[in-house]
Amino acid sequence: MSNIHFEENCFYCEHNEIQKDKMSEVRKLDISTLYLNHDQTHRGRAIVALNGHVNEIFELTETERKRFFDDVSIVASILKNTFLADKVNYGIYGDMVSHLHVHLVPKYKDDIDFGDAFINNPKDLIPINEMQRAKLIENFNDALEKIK
Repeated sequence: MSNIHFEENCFYCEHNEIQKDKMSEVRKLDISTLYLNHDQTHRGRAIVALNGHVNEIFELTETERKRFFDDVSIVASILKNTFLADKVNYGIYGDMVSHLHVHLVPKYKDDIDFGDAFINNPKDLIPINEMQRAKLIENFNDALEKIK
């Protein structure tokens, strides 16, 4: 039986202004939604968030877990192949935002922090403007269409 539910005061469940300040929805996937992080310290940084709320991976049924990580895998493949990342880092935290979500962070060999963990909340953000954001979203959507 599924444990996925709606959680009040969760910005992934409510899709509120806090969420919209931090990320833009790219597209709904099978069981999750792909978001573009507005901080582009790592070009292409994205988030895959479950459509519905659970706190922990083990709260998903086996089928839901497979579907969720299939979505994560598709986005990672896009980061690797479309954005030409040398490596993709995955971050699953949840201390502050318990809704199950995965940060997918493309890493490039010429990055200052290549070979080290990415900083989830860097003090010096690299925000992108609307035109850059639209282009990155278009790149993701084009790559997703090719996968279908």
